[in-house]
Amino acid sequence: MVDIPGKMTLWAIEIFVAAVEEGTISLAAKRLNASPSSVSQQLTNLEAALGVLLLNRSSRPMELTSAGALFLRRAETILAEATQAKAELAVFNYSQMIRLRLGMIDDFDADVTPALMAGLSKKLTGCQFLLESGSSYRLASDLESRFMDVVVAADLDITADWMEVHPILTEPFVVAVPKGTVDPNSDILSQLLTLPFIRYSSRQMMGRQIEAHLSRQRINLPNKFEFDSYHAILCMVSAGSGWTITTSLGYMRARRFHDDVDILPLPFKELSRTISLIARKGVLDTVPYDIAQQIRPLVTSMLVDPCVEKFPWMKDKLIIQE
Repeated sequence: MVDIPGKMTLWAIEIFVAAVEEGTISLAAKRLNASPSSVSQQLTNLEAALGVLLLNRSSRPMELTSAGALFLRRAETILAEATQAKAELAVFNYSQMIRLRLGMIDDFDADVTPALMAGLSKKLTGCQFLLESGSSYRLASDLESRFMDVVVAADLDITADWMEVHPILTEPFVVAVPKGTVDPNSDILSQLLTLPFIRYSSRQMMGRQIEAHLSRQRINLPNKFEFDSYHAILCMVSAGSGWTITTSLGYMRARRFHDDVDILPLPFKELSRTISLIARKGVLDTVPYDIAQQIRPLVTSMLVDPCVEKFPWMKDKLIIQE
């Protein structure tokens, strides 16, 4: 990027906002895939163009000056307007959208995500796609930090006014037990309490959701096994090592264990979660809505219909959100 002293460029404004949010030149450079020296020079040029000092670079993390705090509000507005302008042009000529950074919850990896990308690539023929999957918290953090344009994530207890949210699916939490070990016609909970409980890691949001729900039901289970993946947990269940609480999609992902695992409703108060598409409000025009509209039929045909066919009792619990 050519430096133009005395000119206030959009690139320099983006660097300034990144430097404020990251707190250091090096982290801002890493985020923007630029060199620290280039980032530093762009900040110097911006300050020269404005005729004021924006950042105190000697402090760690860097601190905004009074002028910097005032300019930050304008800078964020400028970037939002620039992004929206690009989105409006993309909507006007959808095939000309240049880049889409999409974060997807792990639950959609095997089925929905590949089909979605195939569909989007046909509409956005000249678009470069950056796709990442991961936990809901990490995806939301990447969206807030502007690493992602759109994310699909499960329930967040950190919703904010800047989020544009399009619900996709509400799904129930269920019990997974070794095949044939629990009689569904008898007291299910008393049978479960005779078996070891296999936990989701408390480092994951889903693990914390389950633990909080058990606590509300006054159910205290010994902590013998704790894992952070669907496959590891259902592998343990299929081997007869204990039972777990998971989601319907978690079960559907781990297909190789289906023959050795039974799925039952929770034998106490129901628990569910909602998976939604989230973007920065007012930035991408109708693009987030359009993507949500493409995801819902894929989720219906690839996940909801097969699950309800196998477990009819989920019909009113596994619901596509319109």
